[in-house]
Amino acid sequence: MTAPIPRDIPDLPAVPCPPLLLPAPVPATAVVGPTRRPLAAAFRLLTAVAAAATVALELLLGTPTRTLSYFSVQAGILVFVIMLMSATRAWRARRPLPASVTGAALFYALITALAYHLLLAHTTPPFSMTDATTPPARWHAQWAALQLLHTAVPAAAVLDWLLLTPAARFRLRHAATWLLYPLAYLVFYLARAASLPPSTPARYLYPFLDAAAHGYRSTLANALLVGLAVYALAVLLVALDHTRPTPNRHLV
Repeated sequence: MTAPIPRDIPDLPAVPCPPLLLPAPVPATAVVGPTRRPLAAAFRLLTAVAAAATVALELLLGTPTRTLSYFSVQAGILVFVIMLMSATRAWRARRPLPASVTGAALFYALITALAYHLLLAHTTPPFSMTDATTPPARWHAQWAALQLLHTAVPAAAVLDWLLLTPAARFRLRHAATWLLYPLAYLVFYLARAASLPPSTPARYLYPFLDAAAHGYRSTLANALLVGLAVYALAVLLVALDHTRPTPNRHLV
């Protein structure tokens, strides 16, 4: 037998203050869908076109198999693909590519720019991605292609990161992941040189990684120094991404 239900229910005590709302663990970007970003799409499309045109010019000026073996050319192809995909997503109001992917394209473009201007631009004889017997009439075109590939395209990638990409998307774990491709390229670079006859022109594409002139010990030491500098650049890139301001939401 159950107890009778009371006729009068006493009033509950008043709440002294409204409850505090805890911050939502889900970011707003996961709830609010992306919008079309025509300015970002146009800029990224122009960057992709510039990267593709520069790589095409290098292929016309030099031997395709040799040209495609350069790190800067491979990085230019990657910038073209990533920028084209990012432009399509910005135009169609789709979510951006993962930060690890876009950051890799930016990182490799920065490597090409810094390596060229710090290690290659002032060498004697002048650094060239074509044969040593390049006619003087084509040298101006080669110089222009070098500047576009190692200066203009990386600068466009940096501007896209600073002005059109949300901040604080890179993570420290990305820095280690980004090093996998340069390490794989070093293995490819040395294997390619070992498979070519010693009399092949430009058997080693970069003078600071020339095992024929410096020996493997010095070449690997130089590669280690470059690798440490590259990793420091990756960590710096992640740190800067977390300290820079977020661009205008209508652009990103």
